[in-house]
Amino acid sequence: MGQTLTASHASVQAFRAEQFRVENGANLGDPMGVLEDLVLDDIYMMALAEAPQRLSIAAHHDGSFSIAENTALGSPGAALHLDCLLTLMPDSGPNTETLVMVEVDGDGMIAGVFLVPLAPLQPQMPYTLVKAEREPARRKLAESACVSFTRGTRITLATGAQRLIEDMRAGDRVLTRDDGIQEVRWVGQSTLRAVGDLAPILIRKGALNNANDLIVSPSHRLMVYQRSDEIGAGAPEILVRARDLVNGDTVVVLDGGFADYFQILFDRHHIIYAEGIAAESTFLDPVTRPVLPEDFWTRPGGPLPASHKSGAHGLDVSRSLLDRPDAVGLLKRASLR
Repeated sequence: MGQTLTASHASVQAFRAEQFRVENGANLGDPMGVLEDLVLDDIYMMALAEAPQRLSIAAHHDGSFSIAENTALGSPGAALHLDCLLTLMPDSGPNTETLVMVEVDGDGMIAGVFLVPLAPLQPQMPYTLVKAEREPARRKLAESACVSFTRGTRITLATGAQRLIEDMRAGDRVLTRDDGIQEVRWVGQSTLRAVGDLAPILIRKGALNNANDLIVSPSHRLMVYQRSDEIGAGAPEILVRARDLVNGDTVVVLDGGFADYFQILFDRHHIIYAEGIAAESTFLDPVTRPVLPEDFWTRPGGPLPASHKSGAHGLDVSRSLLDRPDAVGLLKRASLR
């Protein structure tokens, strides 16, 4: 149960704070800032219809963040601080939550402020700042980064029977692909806006030989064993992210409303069976670790590493190999031949 010593990496879609300014209120004309500078009831607006950009995050095992090399925002290598979680109330529609992240230079001064919206921000829409909190920010980032199954997903148990993910409990024995029967250590649940980058992905029945519809978080990786290398990955065992399979037909985005997401954690990162096909369990790393409850580490069950070992279940397939209309069909055929 060793752990990798390298930083884990995640990418989020973000705006520069300068794109989101106070239109009415105490900080009139100012861009979104850090917690200490914010005033509740200020009304913000994004004047131009600009697309968010990729902010690449390296999460280190001491809990710190920095900006990773392949970023579109910020300076690679610079320290990155997760400042707070904001709740914004638009003129119409449900509230929107947004994380505020701060780039810090070598002298400890603010070099940039970035907004990471957990639902799309609309241009020309007035947003009233109704809440600003520091404490829940880490957990909210962890919830949005965790790979998760949605309510109603059937997980294969050690007996071969299937159980709904929402009925799973610690101690349940689950069939894993590579390590036989393993006990569940923890099952978590979170409810997130099912919009934008957090909208779940529906893999329709049979698309990848799944017995029923399978709905997962967008970054959830599915494992495909290729009997023939149909997509040119160069490896028989591959991991593909659900969002990279979207084709508007057999794999679609379920955008709108809210999603009940469930996380299932083992002592190690495993490949389990959901609706009859291989999918990963929760991967514990410095980004996702805060999703666990505070008392988790004092519960019985033996030691659990601070992070799971990566790279043990197959080759991560790049989006470029799947950027073709027949990718899902090719993967299905590759697993059968």
